[in-house]
Amino acid sequence: MDNKYQTIRLDIDGPVARISFCRPEIHNAFNDTLISEMTDLFQAIKLRDDIRVVVLTGEGKSFCAGADLNWMRRVKDYSFEKNLAESLELAELFSLIYNLPIPVIGRINGAAIGGGTGFVAVCDIAVAAESARFSFSEVKIGVVPACIGPYVIKKIGEGKAREFFISGERLSAEDAYRIGLVNRFYPDDQYDAEIDKLVKTILSSGPHAITMAKQLISDVPLMSSDQYKPYTAEMIARLRKSDEGQEGMDAFLNKRKPNWVKE
Repeated sequence: MDNKYQTIRLDIDGPVARISFCRPEIHNAFNDTLISEMTDLFQAIKLRDDIRVVVLTGEGKSFCAGADLNWMRRVKDYSFEKNLAESLELAELFSLIYNLPIPVIGRINGAAIGGGTGFVAVCDIAVAAESARFSFSEVKIGVVPACIGPYVIKKIGEGKAREFFISGERLSAEDAYRIGLVNRFYPDDQYDAEIDKLVKTILSSGPHAITMAKQLISDVPLMSSDQYKPYTAEMIARLRKSDEGQEGMDAFLNKRKPNWVKE
């Protein structure tokens, strides 16, 4: 896979894929081209078994400042059908990232505004620089955080979503941490080192176990107790008898590192 894209950049370092919004001159605002390119890239990564962690970030001073103004000027004059088609493409992209079988870490290096907060919310773990700022600013221009809504509401809960979707006010990294939009935040000169530690921690865990952990988290809240009891029992039984589970338990019992740890 090469860097064939105009609006994003891919860097692969062993099992780690680093994906960057690369439109720093407009604070990494997204348009239809970026949505298409990001969809193509994440679909390709989904099919690879050599990549175990994705780190998503932005070039320059911002993470993602929401929708590109030039794109918005075009969108304003689209028909309802054209608006619906492009909105569905964005919704599909968020779903693709959120449901990726491998973990996605958000390296939130700066402002995440409007739709940019959606890319924060679909990350499994979002780590922010202390200087990062956030806002669900859509109401300020007469629209709502619609496509990002399902993921943000899952992250921060209905009560906080009501407050900040309605107010559109700016949030600090500490605010975002307090409401659960980001998982951690650190001083600007420390957060990269903390992300590196997090990546190393993830790589020490079983790849298939991580995939199944993500599936468990998505599936169980939708189930009744009669459904999740057999579902979870079968999941752990299958994992115990899987090659990875057998290797992991044997390594633990014999005080050695499992074969997926490449140190």
